[in-house]
Amino acid sequence: MISAGDIRKGVTIEIDGKLWNIVDFQHVKPGKGSAFVRTKIKNIMTGAVVERTFNPNDKFKKAHIETKNMQYLYNDGELYYFMDNDTYEQIPLEHSFVEDALPFIKENDQVLMQLYLDKPFSVTPQNFVILEITETDPGFKGDTANNVTKPATTETGYVVHVPIFVNIGDKVRIDTRTGEYMERA
Repeated sequence: MISAGDIRKGVTIEIDGKLWNIVDFQHVKPGKGSAFVRTKIKNIMTGAVVERTFNPNDKFKKAHIETKNMQYLYNDGELYYFMDNDTYEQIPLEHSFVEDALPFIKENDQVLMQLYLDKPFSVTPQNFVILEITETDPGFKGDTANNVTKPATTETGYVVHVPIFVNIGDKVRIDTRTGEYMERA
């Protein structure tokens, strides 16, 4: 159990049977009246962010989130299959659980899966991935005075802005946290 007065950013708590991650918090001591804790909390399952205030003495169950390394295997149209690297167990997930990671993962890539009570709720790709460019316009020779970029489509269908010297067939490193081009690989 954790009291509202002890919560910090990044802590995951359970309120009314739902998981909430503390996005922001502020301990408020008004001149008149009792102190309270103002928070912004994010529902882990739905992604909804709400503001709530709590009495510093309120107690919550601290949620234990397990993170596992998994391998993305394939999708069959509706479900996406991941394999636990330790037990070789295959876990099917619906599109809504993996849609944020899909632009950055391809078959056999490693991902981080978060689980609560052995139920997966989030898939995160590696921080940096290498993807091949499948479609882009040719660059213009000599236009290097400015930081000129052009849109390019990767093998997963993700569109990233790359420098003009990047061509079809080149492999590029992308930061999955920002979705930006880093360098040619």
